[in-house]
Amino acid sequence: KTIIILTLEVMRRYGIPEPYEKLKEMTRGQAVTKDSIRKFIEGLDLPEDAQSSLLKLTPHSYTGEAENLAANIWNVVDLKSGF
Repeated sequence: KTIIILTLEVMRRYGIPEPYEKLKEMTRGQAVTKDSIRKFIEGLDLPEDAQSSLLKLTPHSYTGEAENLAANIWNVVDLKSGF
């Protein structure tokens, strides 16, 4: 699911027309598999580096903002109040 959302964001960033509709067409009524996602990404008109980055993502390798949030936890959490 996360890889699909990231793909949608990258498609928007690079101006691919109707990115949501394209993803919906790929997923509607079908099982979403590693191979179907790979074929979909390979078929997009994206710069090579963006396409390569998406293809390298796995559920195990993507941490999103976790590292940044963990590094800055003391900027947002007050241990006395809990917020």
